[in-house]
Amino acid sequence: MLDVSGLEAGYGESQILFGIDLHVQAGEVVTLLGRNGMGKTTTIKSIFGLVKPRAGRIMIGGKDLTGVEPHRIAMAGLGYVPEGRQIFPTLNVEENLRATARPGKWTIARIYDLFPRLEERRRNMGDQLSGGEQQMLAIGRALMINPQLVVLDEATEGLAPLIRADIWACLKRLKDEGEAILVIDKNVDALTRIADHHVVIEKGCVVWSGTTREILATPEVKDRFLHV
Repeated sequence: MLDVSGLEAGYGESQILFGIDLHVQAGEVVTLLGRNGMGKTTTIKSIFGLVKPRAGRIMIGGKDLTGVEPHRIAMAGLGYVPEGRQIFPTLNVEENLRATARPGKWTIARIYDLFPRLEERRRNMGDQLSGGEQQMLAIGRALMINPQLVVLDEATEGLAPLIRADIWACLKRLKDEGEAILVIDKNVDALTRIADHHVVIEKGCVVWSGTTREILATPEVKDRFLHV
């Protein structure tokens, strides 16, 4: 589904990524872990063409899409839930969902089934929603692309505990329905309950990768690379 090999990228004269390898198979949930500033978001932005890679290859569905325009990445089947949500503030909930809609199994009715709160707020503008509602909308908007892979950057950052629980329940449901997911979040305990594989980044390099069973069996990984 997604195969990233030897990815290097940066901003101006600063290099941030040094040979990132990352793979997500169909129906698999993979996490991208690491402390703040270690290159996680730059990795995601490079995959989506928002940062031009300096080296390496990004394969999506068997096609080489390294450094192509972001709209072509979306058309190739990647849905993006960015850090900070970035919904359209002057469109209402339903207009936000329709803005990215492509034919497929994910419809507005199914999004409302996944997030009933959005149906209640369907006529509210994006900037009238709470942070949790905005995150639900951002996930729904990504799903309306009917993607092969959903990518979430900081899935639950800044959300209240009850809303976080709703987001984790949503991701568990998506996994159960066979959706492929790549997720960044700081809540390792929650991630290990839904993810199949984990990739840890330190200073722009992959320093560890393994299954959920392996990361639970090696607590030193969290102590060394994930604790502040």
